[in-house]
Parts: sequence; structure tokens; C-alpha cells
Amino acid sequence: MNKRDVTFFRRLLKERLQELLSEAGKTVEDMDEKQNFPDPTDRAALESDRNFILRIRDRERKLILKIQEALRRLDEGQYGICEVCGQKISIARLKARPVTTLCIECKSDQEDEERRSKRLL
Repeated sequence: MNKRDVTFFRRLLKERLQELLSEAGKTVEDMDEKQNFPDPTDRAALESDRNFILRIRDRERKLILKIQEALRRLDEGQYGICEVCGQKISIARLKARPVTTLCIECKSDQEDEERRSKRLL
């Protein structure tokens, strides 16, 4: 991976990280608001919406950790290297999924194995 690619992916990852952190901050602010709903149905709808948002934020929290790990790999010169086979991950794949740690072949093998193991259950 050349220096221009490293710069591109560092900027991409940092921008995405900032977006996620900003959204997380907004969620906390919105949850702090006191809302009083005398109607139990309205209260249930609010709780359902909050649970949905919290599930999304939990997924985003996991993505934040993956982004931080990808930035660490960039710093160490390991970004774009498949953790299974050690081959370079294509730039196209990294653009589609910047936090990936597997090349397309190893990811396909992993998904095939998961499908096989699910069939056995």
C-alpha cells in the first residue's frame, strides 16, 4: 500500500469515527430528556423506539472498536494485510469495507464454513 492510499484510508476511518462519536453523543443527550407520557401506549412506543436506537448504537460501538483497531493497524503498517493468509487485501475491498481484516477469498471461506456449521445444527 502506498503513502497516498494510507493517507486516504486514515482520513476515511477518522471521518467515520467522528461521525459515529457525534451520533453517540446526540443519543445520550436525547435520552437525558425527561418525557412524561400519561398514556401507557405512548410510553410503550417511546420505550420501543429507545430500545431500537440503543441496539443501533451498540452496533455502532462495535464498529468504533473496529475502526480504532484499523487505525492501529495503519500505524503499525499492517493495514490491508489479511490476518489469515497474509496476502494483501484489495483496495476495492478496503474501500467497500475499510475495517476488514480478511481478503475476499478468506472471507468467502469463513462464510462457507459458517453456512456448513449451521446446517449441521
